[in-house]
Amino acid sequence: MTLRVLVVASETADQRQTRRESSGAASHESYVDALRQLRPDLQVATVSCVEREDPLTVEELRAFDGIFFAGSPIQMHQDTAEADEAVRFMTSVFEAGTPAFGSCAGLQIAVAAAGGKTGPRGPHMEAGFARNITKTDAGLSHPLLRGRPTVWTAPAMHSSVVKTLPPDATVLASNADTPVEAAEIRHRNGTFWGVQYHPELTLAEIGTALQRQAPDLIEEGLARDKAAIDDHVRKLQALHDDPDRRDLAWQLGLDKDVTEDAQRRLELENFLRMLEERR
Repeated sequence: MTLRVLVVASETADQRQTRRESSGAASHESYVDALRQLRPDLQVATVSCVEREDPLTVEELRAFDGIFFAGSPIQMHQDTAEADEAVRFMTSVFEAGTPAFGSCAGLQIAVAAAGGKTGPRGPHMEAGFARNITKTDAGLSHPLLRGRPTVWTAPAMHSSVVKTLPPDATVLASNADTPVEAAEIRHRNGTFWGVQYHPELTLAEIGTALQRQAPDLIEEGLARDKAAIDDHVRKLQALHDDPDRRDLAWQLGLDKDVTEDAQRRLELENFLRMLEERR
């Protein structure tokens, strides 16, 4: 039976438009595309958790097989109306008990809603790719990370991280500067699987994200100038167009965990399989 899922946006209208202009789609729209490539017959609805005046009820959320939270620039450690609305929405998801998954900001929304803390990442942004993501002991056997090696690389773009996990949460993976790269959170009636990285993004989308963030990357010393970023993005676009370019993969320090679509999206596939097994 076809799965019915909800994809939740946490970008503002201006942020959605900016991303559409640079990448061709808002973040939640890219998420829908990635999910439909994995399951072409998927029934997908979308909603905003930061702007909707009439939010979905707990009963309406229970009607979905699963809920996905897309990434966004939202900063959950800041006192904003958007952060408050996102927490309110996620609290309803936990109450509904519908299994949920989130990338990047999606993970941080779930952490905040369940009683944890997020904050600025040090020493700087995790930009382009998260390197040396390593499974914890719990992550070695967790179904979210089934098929991942013990250490891997994934697309990433964020300046904040989970600082304190909420009660009844488990770290599944981390790296040197990001203490929670993957986690499971159990809260109220619900279970949430989340990653700080972006399994849904293509190499081309990572490239456009780097271009949007160019001033920040230069300010933080991650790139010397715009020309260096443009050169890096050209290589990412070329590898996106031809994933078999071993020369580019070598220059960028990437392997099949990133260059192969199925392997890059593994966490999404594992979550979808879990939903199918529950039917």
